[in-house]
Amino acid sequence: MAREVWTDQEGRTYPLTVPTTTNEGSGGTVRAYLLNRAKPHLPPWLGWAGTGLTGAVGHWQWGESAAAGVGLTLASVALTGATWWAGKSTSNQRRLHAAITAAAGSAWVTAACLAGPTAGPIDDLYLMGGPAVALSWNVRMVLRHNPDGATGSSDGGLLEKVGLARAQIGAAKVEPNRVTAPIALQPGEQTNDDVAKALVRIASALDLPKSAVRYTPDPDSHRRGDLVIVPEDMLSEEVQWEGPSNLGGSIADPLVIGRYDDGSPLVMWLPGDPDAGRNSTHLLIAGGTGSGKGDAALNLLTEILSRRDVIVWFNDPKAFQDFGPLRAALDWDAEGGSQAEVMVTTVEGVIPARTRWLGAHSYRQWIPAAAETQNDPEHSCRTDGRACGCPGMPFLVFWNEEAANTLRNMGDDAFTGIAQEARSAGMSLVVSLQRPSYDQMSTSTRASLPSVIALGCDPRDEGFSLPETVIDAGAHPGAWGNRRPGYCYLVTPGVDEARYPSPGRTRRFTTRAVPVMEQLAAWAQHNGATADPVTAGAASGIAGRAYTGRTTEAPAPQPTPLRAVPEEDDMEYGGLLVDPEDTGIDPEAELPDVEEGDDAPIFGQDTGRKPSPEEARRLFADALAEFEDNGQMIVGPKDFMDWCDRHHLSRPWVSERLKEAAIQGRLEATNTTGRWRIVPVLTAA
Repeated sequence: MAREVWTDQEGRTYPLTVPTTTNEGSGGTVRAYLLNRAKPHLPPWLGWAGTGLTGAVGHWQWGESAAAGVGLTLASVALTGATWWAGKSTSNQRRLHAAITAAAGSAWVTAACLAGPTAGPIDDLYLMGGPAVALSWNVRMVLRHNPDGATGSSDGGLLEKVGLARAQIGAAKVEPNRVTAPIALQPGEQTNDDVAKALVRIASALDLPKSAVRYTPDPDSHRRGDLVIVPEDMLSEEVQWEGPSNLGGSIADPLVIGRYDDGSPLVMWLPGDPDAGRNSTHLLIAGGTGSGKGDAALNLLTEILSRRDVIVWFNDPKAFQDFGPLRAALDWDAEGGSQAEVMVTTVEGVIPARTRWLGAHSYRQWIPAAAETQNDPEHSCRTDGRACGCPGMPFLVFWNEEAANTLRNMGDDAFTGIAQEARSAGMSLVVSLQRPSYDQMSTSTRASLPSVIALGCDPRDEGFSLPETVIDAGAHPGAWGNRRPGYCYLVTPGVDEARYPSPGRTRRFTTRAVPVMEQLAAWAQHNGATADPVTAGAASGIAGRAYTGRTTEAPAPQPTPLRAVPEEDDMEYGGLLVDPEDTGIDPEAELPDVEEGDDAPIFGQDTGRKPSPEEARRLFADALAEFEDNGQMIVGPKDFMDWCDRHHLSRPWVSERLKEAAIQGRLEATNTTGRWRIVPVLTAA
């Protein structure tokens, strides 16, 4: 034997023992090598020799016995059936080959035992058929070893166990805590849908959770794809939020909201990028109670507010229970109800104004340059080819937290027009709610929200949050429910589609994060973007005083409320016991004259008096001005109840005045029956 050394590509050495041959005539090592190579092929030939010996001995023992013939026939049938049964765990080809071999061998033994091994054609069948059967097994064994690449399964029988026999696994790509293996399925017999159905069985065979095994089909083939296995859940350890990832950056930069299960960052974008071929997007945040939806929203909102070229209009019917520390950074905030109606109506009116400005400055979509002063002649609204110097237009995010409340009040299509038109205006719509089912949100709105952060939910609601293709690839937020807060799937433009079924986890917000959020809000107040003149002008023209925009000044102190009941010291020093609403009454003044309607019966008909036409117009104009001054731009008959009681006017009278004001242009109908938007009165410049 000669010992040599083999060196691999990385410089490691391995000793090798190589057999040597000589011309001495001994040839011992050659015979040993040939015998070692021949051993795997001997069993079929030994079986052939044993079959012949069994036939000769059987004829000597049972040649004249009729009962032996019956027994041998039954044994032949039983052996063939047992071979077929035993081969059910193998491929169909191997099973059939084994059954035919058992049937042929047992039939020849039966014939040889009864008639004799040399009678008639029995010996010819033995000498010709036996070697043929043995050689067929030798050929099969040779074909199992392919020097160009193994044709047999390299998965240790895993795919056969899960019902994907004869599917081939290619060379796996091994990364830290991630294994990606290409799969080629049997042509004409298996499809990518079969792999999607087998993912649960693969996870069971590997003793992994269902979310740890995913399959990404090849878009150009229906029988090829990548099987992704993540053996260790790196999301089990909670990571707390410590601050924004890119303070002072652009909203066009990645927004980091957490991490994937392999440790890579969980990122998304809201604006589009024409150079990267990425479209602007709207976002749906969906998750059941206890799924961590609030923390996911805070991760995204803090990232948005830390950028220099974006403003946020935020509607939260829960009175900013979770978002209070960030409220000062918002350009406009609403607490649901009529405030939300005003904001939604304003957004609808702002869209065409922003789109018109972008088009006039030659922007096909919003890019960071649109937020800067327009000093580039290529983005000028002037016709003489010179730079216009117009103020820039920051990106606008319209966020609706707990949107189910707004959808109930305004109808399931409240956001449909915004979702379909806002992207071209440099705006993104964010809708957050627990269950985005079609009985809460219209199908048109849902179809216009291409991005989604899907947190844990009821298994029956998975289809409302994620596309069917992502669920088929192995994404199952229903498996988490509320047991794993912050776990989520992210589907959004700019992220590789192979990542869609990969789970991620957002960072946790605790009480320790509150001071950092307050500092972020203070930074945004002084360094963040403010609404451009086009957006602010359009918003003020629709919402009036309800829209003020973010200010860097501290809020004005609120006046001390009047005391309804005098304190003890007032009583001691002669204070008057008068109700606050009667403090302005002069007890010496004469009572007013009797007016028409004062003597009308109280019961059985509308209450109140009928003012003169001039007084009616003045009273109603004053009422609308009062609502406008208070920032309430959406009104209806129910909003005038206290006002009617105060002025002794009837409800039907108010309804008639609302209709007249709509005809005169002072009011404008909204999408909700019985609700009107106040059209602000133009003031002189």
